[in-house]
Amino acid sequence: MNRMNGFVKAAQKGLVTVVYKNIYTGEIRTMPCTLNRDLSDGNVPKVLEQKDNSDNIAVWSLDRNDWRSFRVNTVIEWYEGYPKEESVA
Repeated sequence: MNRMNGFVKAAQKGLVTVVYKNIYTGEIRTMPCTLNRDLSDGNVPKVLEQKDNSDNIAVWSLDRNDWRSFRVNTVIEWYEGYPKEESVA
């Protein structure tokens, strides 16, 4: 089963956070993003075709206010909602 199943649908519905490894720097990136037209202030087109089984996914980055993409095979985790806060010990 593809671990990204449901990602596109969840992103179209609202805010999701994806944690992935940047392919150029190796840095772990946490990105709040969406494919929801309202949450993107109209930047996501009414019709945007993306599939759950794609190797790359383009999203509207809410922290950068710009389009970003990531490779599915670099995803560590994704979840609905804002980024989880780091616990401070």
